Amino acid sequence: MNNADHIKDAIMCLLIRDLRETKWQSRHPVVVRAEVQVEGIDTLSWLCAQNATSRGYWSDREDRFELAGVGRADVITGDSGVDYRMLMGMLHDRIATARGNVRYLGGLRFSMHGLKEGAWNHFKAYRFILPRFEVVTRHSTTTFACNILTGEDLKAVEAELSALVFPETGPDSRLPAPEARHDHPDQQGWHANVKSALDSFEPGKYEKVVLARKATFEFNEPLNAALLLRSLKQNTSRCFHFCFQPAEGAAFVGASPERLYRRDGDLIRTEAIAGSRPRGSSPEEDRAFSRDLMASEKDLREHRYVVEDIHRTLRRLCSLSEAHENPSVLKLTRCQHLVTTFKGKLRNGVKDADLLKNLHPTPAVGGYPTDRALQDIARLEPFDRGWFAAPVGWIGKDAAQFVVAIRSGLIEGPRLHLFSGAGIVDGSTPEREWDEIENKISDFVSVLSL
Repeated sequence: MNNADHIKDAIMCLLIRDLRETKWQSRHPVVVRAEVQVEGIDTLSWLCAQNATSRGYWSDREDRFELAGVGRADVITGDSGVDYRMLMGMLHDRIATARGNVRYLGGLRFSMHGLKEGAWNHFKAYRFILPRFEVVTRHSTTTFACNILTGEDLKAVEAELSALVFPETGPDSRLPAPEARHDHPDQQGWHANVKSALDSFEPGKYEKVVLARKATFEFNEPLNAALLLRSLKQNTSRCFHFCFQPAEGAAFVGASPERLYRRDGDLIRTEAIAGSRPRGSSPEEDRAFSRDLMASEKDLREHRYVVEDIHRTLRRLCSLSEAHENPSVLKLTRCQHLVTTFKGKLRNGVKDADLLKNLHPTPAVGGYPTDRALQDIARLEPFDRGWFAAPVGWIGKDAAQFVVAIRSGLIEGPRLHLFSGAGIVDGSTPEREWDEIENKISDFVSVLSL
């Protein structure tokens, strides 16, 4: 099915039928999902074409699963701190009673401590959304879906549906060129922050802190989040790609290489990523960078902090767990990282709330030990991390996937704030860590024609 009118007619017929049947089965509002298989629709191009204030997108690292959503059927959000068990409980209750295989997309703040900036207001402390309409591609099969709560006005939903477009050609992906850049902190402030962190290290007690920078680019017109993501995805490989747009002119976009966890039933996969080098300009130079990374005492030590922390966490949460004995190299478009992968079987009663509470933040984005590192992050960083380096992802009926929202940017009207961090350990230098962050944000910078 690929004719727009046929798609919309089929969805309305399914909604009318399913709402009639569900009406007599529950006294409380439940989610009803109608979906039809479609052909010839590119998921991200479809998202770019929609004129909606609320948009969302997710694709996994292998591009086997891709979801684009517009509108809001249901939202769970709050700004008074994050109680993981309460939040995950609400999500699982909504999903368990839903008629159809629904997923809520969303994320959380990195921390409730430190600065709070207005640019993050629309995102709250946590925000998970069930899109009104979705285009989903799994294993080369594409479906179009509509989600509705029983008790909603069907005529209003039909009006929303009629406003959707199903373009036959891709969008004009022109992005405006930035007119100015501001760094927070600037190079002088960065040198002072790194020196302050190194001066506070105590051998055996405090060994790593991850400090981040924010680079703000200014444009002469508002940025289109979906178009930015489309260009970013075309220029980045082996990453999870995401976009969360809660309101017009406010969106969080990223291409993260780092999975926090993937849960399928009671099976979990996670990974440690820490230590990096740029990609080489030739195969020989690239291999030389890889060898240097694998032999670097500093990078191996930084990576080991993350591995040991995840090992301890999985021993508490899993009845069985295993990890690769030695790290390998994950090669991205412009960076390469040390990576160690883990998998395990969760103990009875371990839920997503326990995974989020115990795995976030890893020493890859916080530090080691975590509590001391978070205090220094709040003390030294002159900006609000918001959702940067925090868990973002989706939750479904018997599965969930979250990534660490690194390599990410916040759109605020005509401004784009890019975030990235570097692990500061004994042996770090401000100059090298500044250059490492410049390389990490180059994925975004390259699509802005800089």
